[in-house]
Amino acid sequence: MARRGLKLKLRRDALRIFKAALRAADPFEAVRRQVRVQNGRVLRVGTRRYDLDRIDHIYVLGAGKASARMAQAIERQLGKRITAGLINTKHGHMAPLRRIELNECGHPVPDEAGRGGAQRILELARQAGSRDLVICAISGGASALLPLPLASATLEAKQLLTSELLRCGADIHEMNTIRKHISGIKGGQLAAAAAPAAVISLILSDVIGDDLDVIGSGPTAPDRSTVDDARRILKKFGLAEPELAETPKPDDHAFRRVQNLVVGSNAIAIAAAANEAKQLGYRGLVLSTMIEGETREVARVHAAITKEVVTSGRPIRPPACIISGGETTVTIHGDGLGGRNQEFALAAAIDIAGLENVAVLSAGTDGTDGPTDAAGAIADGRTVARARELGLEAAAYLRNNDSYHFFEALGDLVKTGPTGTNVADVRLVLIGT
Repeated sequence: MARRGLKLKLRRDALRIFKAALRAADPFEAVRRQVRVQNGRVLRVGTRRYDLDRIDHIYVLGAGKASARMAQAIERQLGKRITAGLINTKHGHMAPLRRIELNECGHPVPDEAGRGGAQRILELARQAGSRDLVICAISGGASALLPLPLASATLEAKQLLTSELLRCGADIHEMNTIRKHISGIKGGQLAAAAAPAAVISLILSDVIGDDLDVIGSGPTAPDRSTVDDARRILKKFGLAEPELAETPKPDDHAFRRVQNLVVGSNAIAIAAAANEAKQLGYRGLVLSTMIEGETREVARVHAAITKEVVTSGRPIRPPACIISGGETTVTIHGDGLGGRNQEFALAAAIDIAGLENVAVLSAGTDGTDGPTDAAGAIADGRTVARARELGLEAAAYLRNNDSYHFFEALGDLVKTGPTGTNVADVRLVLIGT
């Protein structure tokens, strides 16, 4: 009974630590920390100041899973000063707004609602003049939510290419390099459309290293990638080459009046998780906020470190909380249902099978793991045995990429619903004494 109580405590603590990470990544607070109107006349954004008396019109544009809450914070500061606004957000990721329109779209595969919204966003940007200000709210998911194919391409062709890249296990950098070069709005092209207006881009990062030209495919950032880079990626995955177009580079005049500011990131969320773990009495170890790679391999490394802690107390003694962030990828071989976080938890469960006093949680901060309604899953050393009692073979479910149905049967899915934020993933391993 005492052992069962400890296992339940580890699971409860893992959920508490994950929720602390979510609170730190709240997009409303992230924007509020960086954007303030002072004395009714000066807009402070980070370290920069904008004289509102010298601005005729303010347009608020953007896209992403967290962009609605970001727009809400912008609207709270600027209110009636906003002339017009339009945000493309994922279905269900809404927030109450008065002066900024929200357009719900498909994600991760783009849809017609997204294409129409992207076209309207570009048209609003083109309305801005030299005495106007364009404020952009960009977060993870913006790439799929701003689908504006080149004139010769169709949305269906873009949907097919996106699906093929997902199936091949392309990482976020590869995905967005392709997206920028088949788009009429990504890769700095939104900033170019808004010129000569001043542009402020508030960015909630879900990308390892917070690369501005990768987050949301960088609609307001100069693009370091080229058409040749896109061709190499397509060749790597054996995909047919669509029409590709070059994007604005760092020396382009369009970026002269652009301020790109990262207001929230995975690193901030991971730091909050580490602090919560400390408050709960765990020794914390942050492995990295920049972890990429095949999900199963990353899970095996985490499991190996866990075994080392259990057997030798290295590199940290229990009670311990091992934390990592970033975003892994899944190469799909089966026809099951799941996402990278559920697959991580399943792969880790197999490797830690039989270990006492260990719990593993992996979840996406946006509340949606792959094409599922779960944020992720939680497992422990008894997960594989419990599944076998139900007639479920963990390895078979892993081979079929069917982690969702595996954890659903066990009641171990982590479901948060849409969180309103998106700063990649949080992975936790808790080890008790």
